[in-house]
Amino acid sequence: MIADPVRVMLCDDSAVTRSALSRIVESDPLLRIVARSGDGQQALTEVSRRVGNQPIDVLLLDIEMPVMDGLTAIPLLLRADPRLRILVVSSHTTTGADTALRALHLGAADYVTKPSAREDANSELFEQEFLAKVRGQAKLARNALGMSAPGAKPGDRRMTLRPMASEPPELLAIGSSTGGPQALFMLMKDLGRRLRVPAVLTQHMPPNFTTLLSEHLGRVSGIPCREATDGEPLAAGTLLMAPGDRHMVIESSGSGFRARLSDGPQVNFCRPAVDPMFRSAAVATGGRMLAVVLTGMGQDGLAGTTAVIEAGGTALAQDETTSVVWGMPGAIAQAGLCHAVLPLPSMAAKILELTRQS
Repeated sequence: MIADPVRVMLCDDSAVTRSALSRIVESDPLLRIVARSGDGQQALTEVSRRVGNQPIDVLLLDIEMPVMDGLTAIPLLLRADPRLRILVVSSHTTTGADTALRALHLGAADYVTKPSAREDANSELFEQEFLAKVRGQAKLARNALGMSAPGAKPGDRRMTLRPMASEPPELLAIGSSTGGPQALFMLMKDLGRRLRVPAVLTQHMPPNFTTLLSEHLGRVSGIPCREATDGEPLAAGTLLMAPGDRHMVIESSGSGFRARLSDGPQVNFCRPAVDPMFRSAAVATGGRMLAVVLTGMGQDGLAGTTAVIEAGGTALAQDETTSVVWGMPGAIAQAGLCHAVLPLPSMAAKILELTRQS
């Protein structure tokens, strides 16, 4: 028996969904379901009861439920236990992406879709990402208490950092995946309207989600932010986001740059992917760019960051402590490609420091 495993609670009015999610969660020996409920009021009662004594680490929360729905429950749950990490689990995160983004704004940590809503998806890949999100959110919950999550192996994380590039960046390019939406909310809010260079973003997300995420990022930051269109010029202080299911590459265009969209094959099992954006931007800018890799599974961004560094550019990675999953940023950090590895709250200040040189 593993000491003090991650405590997970399920809140969904569907017994079928609770059973399906239970099977996935309990396949991981580091996770344990300690409570189940069928509506938000029951969840609130249970979370409140456990504060200070075996508190819930991660709550898997449905949106549409009787008595109290998920959106109503989120702020009340976080008021009862501010360290609680809420994963919204609902078919509405596919058919109604706006609901998922509203949940994130209310304080939910992330979202996943119900297995029944992903009939076209590879179930094994879904389960891997689902469990990674649960484990990652549990890590952040335990960090809030100064505790390590079960199975955490800090190990030797000494990394070789590179000296900052001498040429100031003309472009900011950001890549993110698992845990990315909330990380992007914080980063873009901290950047605000102070960004002086064009910015591009690839977040692993399906269509509709990218449209709405770009709109939400614009609202929280004040930075003009939207999905890119094919051939659109990049503008200083504006963020263009790769649309779901399309790669975004960057080309030089006169004295500036433009975004081009591609329906090419998946890269690193993703479309959009970070590598094509980074590689093309390195060529377009002649290396005068800043690549930022935030939380995410896998190694998308590693090959692209290598191209950025070889061209003379600069790379930053989110640190392990603040990442939901330290896959993508960890890959470039441990490959010795980073000029700095930073906690998320410090990332915007470093970006502004570097881009203000230009």
